Amino acid sequence: MGSNSECCYSGGADARIHSWKIPDLNMDPYDGYDPSVLSHVLEGHGDAVWGLAFSPASQRLASCSADGTIRIWDPSSSPACLCTFLTASDHGIPTSVAFTSTEPAHIVASFRSGDTVLYDLEAGSALLSLESRGSSGPTQINQVVSHPNQPLTITAHDDRGIRFLDSRTGEAPPSRPPLTRKVTCHPPSVPSGKSVKSGPSGLLRSHDCSLRLWSLDNKTCVQEITAHRKKHEEAIHAVACHPSKALIASAGADALAKVFV
Repeated sequence: MGSNSECCYSGGADARIHSWKIPDLNMDPYDGYDPSVLSHVLEGHGDAVWGLAFSPASQRLASCSADGTIRIWDPSSSPACLCTFLTASDHGIPTSVAFTSTEPAHIVASFRSGDTVLYDLEAGSALLSLESRGSSGPTQINQVVSHPNQPLTITAHDDRGIRFLDSRTGEAPPSRPPLTRKVTCHPPSVPSGKSVKSGPSGLLRSHDCSLRLWSLDNKTCVQEITAHRKKHEEAIHAVACHPSKALIASAGADALAKVFV
């Protein structure tokens, strides 16, 4: 979602990023298609775009792609691409990217290799690697998120686990290890998660059809909701939290979108 919720961005298998104008909510759903809803297209990646993140503070868009790069964009300028991080040789293919809430000039990216790396946008280089692999070895990270008001990075892995990482340090002293804790949370792999801004909790989705709300204080599941039915071996595709209200939303393979209070 872009600034002021006036536009949104989507990345696809065609390696392009599309900017869409948000239509008027009062419009008739049976109105004809308006071609101007597609604002513009950002091109530069050479393969599918796996993840996008937008920073309202800096008005920057971050993208990660199967071509092994992470790109930073200013959608309002030309050329739009401000810098490119070549990640394939050091960390492999990126799977997800997020702006860190406590440091607007930093982004955090996750990789198929199990790495999680913090990048400095001003320096244009990697800042540090977080210890996201754990003692059991590397597993693919499906999504990385940054806590909205704490220096905390959360990763969701293919090994059914979520890991809580300290964003401030790489090789930290024993009193503050980078890998704060790993929790095994779902029977299948965990596709993604979200931090809840209104409290110390996080929301996870999985293909076991459940939404689980986790306490970030003691790393325990406080609520589980069977939200969707499985279809083609998939269940829940996306979750989102309202920035100020106690509302969560989910979208599933059963073609349903649900809002929970």
